[in-house]
Amino acid sequence: MTTLAFPALPARYKPASIWVLYAVGLMPGLYAFYLGIYGGLGADPVRAFEHLLGLWAFRFLCLGLAVTPLRDLFGINLIAYRRALGLIAFYYVLAHFAVYLTLDRGMILSSIAGDLLKRPYIMLGMAGLLMLIPLALTSNQWSIRRLGPRWNRLHKLTYPILIVAILHYALSLKVIDPEAAFYIVVTIVLIGYRLVRPKIMERRRAKRMAGATR
Repeated sequence: MTTLAFPALPARYKPASIWVLYAVGLMPGLYAFYLGIYGGLGADPVRAFEHLLGLWAFRFLCLGLAVTPLRDLFGINLIAYRRALGLIAFYYVLAHFAVYLTLDRGMILSSIAGDLLKRPYIMLGMAGLLMLIPLALTSNQWSIRRLGPRWNRLHKLTYPILIVAILHYALSLKVIDPEAAFYIVVTIVLIGYRLVRPKIMERRRAKRMAGATR
C-alpha cells in the first residue's frame, strides 16, 4: 500500500502546521473556560468544566493512538503530528487535574484523600497522569537520542494509559450513555489493533516478498 503524506504540505510548512494543530487543539478548552466565566456551563460549571477538559484529553489521546492504524491500514501518514497530539492530551489532563484540585476540592487535602478512598476512578485518573508525565518530558528529539530503544519501550505506556483513562471516564458516570459506549468501543479497537498488528504487518511483508520474487 502506498503511504500518503497527509496533509500534503511541503516540508518547510510542516512545522507551521504543527503549531496550528496546537492552537486549534487547545481552543475547545479555552472556549469551555469562556463559557464557564459567562455562565454557559449550566448549574454546576466547575464539574462541567472539569468533565470537558477530561473528555478532550481522552479524545486527543485516542487521536494520537489512531495515527499508526491510519498509516498501516489506509496509507494516511500523520506521524509528524503524533507528538503534538500526545502533548495536547497531556495539557488537557493537567488542566483537568488542576481544576479538580483547586476549583473542585479547594486544595483541601482531607477532601482529596476522602475522594481517593471513596471513588476508585479518582485514583485511576491520578495513575494516568503519573504515567503521562514521563512521556511528556521525553517527547523531544534529545530524549529520543539519549534513550535509544528504551524510548519506544517507555512510550508503550500509552496503551495502559488509554485503558486507565477509559476506566476513569466510565466509572465517573452513573450510567453508560451512548457517548461513553462509543469511547469504550474506540478504546477496544485501538488496543485490539495493537494486539493483532504484528500478524498484519508480517502478512504484508510476506506478500511484498512474494511479489518481489515473481
